[in-house]
Amino acid sequence: MDLESLRGADVPLPAGRMVTADEGDGGTQPLWLSDGPAPFGLWGRIRAAHPRTGLWPLLLEPLDGHEDFRPWGSGELFPGTSRPADHEPATVLARWWDDCVSTGEDDDGPAVTAPYGRAWPGLAPGRTPVEDPGRLADEHADALLSFGAEARLGLVEAVSGAEALVVTGWSGPVNHAGTGEIAAVVADWERRFGARVFAVGFDTLRLSVAAPPATVEEALPVAAEHVAFCPDNLWQGSVKDLAEYAERLAGADVWTFWWD
Repeated sequence: MDLESLRGADVPLPAGRMVTADEGDGGTQPLWLSDGPAPFGLWGRIRAAHPRTGLWPLLLEPLDGHEDFRPWGSGELFPGTSRPADHEPATVLARWWDDCVSTGEDDDGPAVTAPYGRAWPGLAPGRTPVEDPGRLADEHADALLSFGAEARLGLVEAVSGAEALVVTGWSGPVNHAGTGEIAAVVADWERRFGARVFAVGFDTLRLSVAAPPATVEEALPVAAEHVAFCPDNLWQGSVKDLAEYAERLAGADVWTFWWD
């Protein structure tokens, strides 16, 4: 990882260190992590320099209550998994949807996922961004820090935020799917909806979205993708069904996910 490339782009870095992954093959250093909280405004400067440096910034959030800043500071990372290009997003989403509606927490699963029931609706159409995806991601990164989030700055050598999820060895969705498959869907959302990864936690993910669905009707198939991608957003969330989820999704320019 060439940190000097950032200094050449006149981007000052705070104190930090390379993190050695203690899982997988061992000895790999997939991540640079700041020693303290991420400085306000720096995420966007690093993101803007990405075409020159190849370094993608992440706001990294820890597991609550752990002094060693798990999993980032503790090195609980699994680099070397499959890459986004190894998976077809439509295929993995269809499989996850089938698993999700077949193992709902009660017998009302098809009603909860109406109007689709158990039938996978297919991928939602992509949309044209209404604003610059990079600048929107910058704004949401700063907004997260302004709310006092306990986040440090991470740097990953990756072509995109989706790729960065795999390069770091993040395993947040391990109880649902492999990170390579998750990253493949995120990469597809980068293309279809102007999504950008700006924050990652122990088992959470935050995306800015420059081309969100504008209406509930447009949001319904996107909501189905979300439920396949992260069933806990529906089954353990604060919404009663897919229709209510779609109502909240319409016009939303941040997507958040949490895996149990």
